[in-house]
Amino acid sequence: MDFTFTTEEEAFRKEVKQWFKKNLPPDWVNPEVSLPEDHEERFEWLCSFQRKLFDKGWSGLTWPEEYGGKGATLWEQVIFEEEMARAEAPPIVGRSGIALLGPTLMHHGTEEQKKRFLPKILSAEEIWCQGFSEPNAGSDLASLNTRAVRDGDDYVLNGQKIWTSNAHFAHWCFILVRTDPDAPKHKGISFLLMDMKSPGITIKPLVQMTGSVEFGEVYLDDVRVPVKNLIGEENKGWYTAMTTLGYERGRMASALVMMQQNAARLVELAKKTTCMGRPAIEDSAMRQKVAQAHIEAEVFRLTTYRGISRIIREGKPGPENSVLKLFYTDKTQEMTETALEIEGPFSVLDRGAERAIDNGSWQLQFLKARGLTIAGGTSEILKNVIAERVLGLPKGK
Repeated sequence: MDFTFTTEEEAFRKEVKQWFKKNLPPDWVNPEVSLPEDHEERFEWLCSFQRKLFDKGWSGLTWPEEYGGKGATLWEQVIFEEEMARAEAPPIVGRSGIALLGPTLMHHGTEEQKKRFLPKILSAEEIWCQGFSEPNAGSDLASLNTRAVRDGDDYVLNGQKIWTSNAHFAHWCFILVRTDPDAPKHKGISFLLMDMKSPGITIKPLVQMTGSVEFGEVYLDDVRVPVKNLIGEENKGWYTAMTTLGYERGRMASALVMMQQNAARLVELAKKTTCMGRPAIEDSAMRQKVAQAHIEAEVFRLTTYRGISRIIREGKPGPENSVLKLFYTDKTQEMTETALEIEGPFSVLDRGAERAIDNGSWQLQFLKARGLTIAGGTSEILKNVIAERVLGLPKGK
């Protein structure tokens, strides 16, 4: 397999690199250090940055031009995300809309729905959250109980969602509801678009062990959603949701960015942090751990390239996505553990502490990494997928 890029692709890489250099603040370090600590200020800053990307045409690179994208290739998307990593640029705040809902609408939405929603997804005018998980429907998503009853031109929703990312900031939610309670659990489900300002919605932010608020509980009490906001067919929302989940578990380009960022930052941390009177990078055991992190980041990069090549060749994701997601979560945890080992006694200092190294950003990532084995499909579920669908092993009893 040839991993070299064309002259045109390298020219695009140079353009992206220069754009980030010009458009990030002069004192920018990385998102964990440089973004405002206040959640609302952080959200507004990220929205304004996405609008800059939109003005350049880069917030939806691979989207068709008719929907506001650039119609770029998957390789151009990878190049863009790699340069985001090198610049340690902030994440795209509207990623759920861009990476999940947008492609789903392109597959299953009506022309009216596409024209109404797609442009504002890219411009960050409307930020989306995902209303799939419930207290008793996580890995077994088809067990969801949130009800939607047809009443004229509306559905009336009652129930609860949980682990809803950015629920307290989002303008809209793409949500799975049960419209036929008597149907088998994978049937009788519908996929709706819900305005988060609708009467009857109560949001309770969930404070994580990081101290941040990224998720929320969403309670629905007679919330009315217009029937015109149904995506696909009524009672066949499971098939629509499988499109969404396929994109969720295939978002390895963004994971590639984060792994490359961490591997590079780990080297810098080991160079500037002293251990027993000398830089940690000079300790042979620690140097080997840092080197191993770089090796694993490179393995991840090349396997991601392999997966992208398969999509271009065959038109659909292959088994690499499940393998990559599992690999990424495990190795991210190992990288953050290595970082805290390098910091030694300073690793107990939190963000904002006077002597916290890198403003406590590694501590924050260490805590966040605990949840990676759950988000986007638990490691246990992915191991079953790999065993049964990739290796062809029999199902456990």
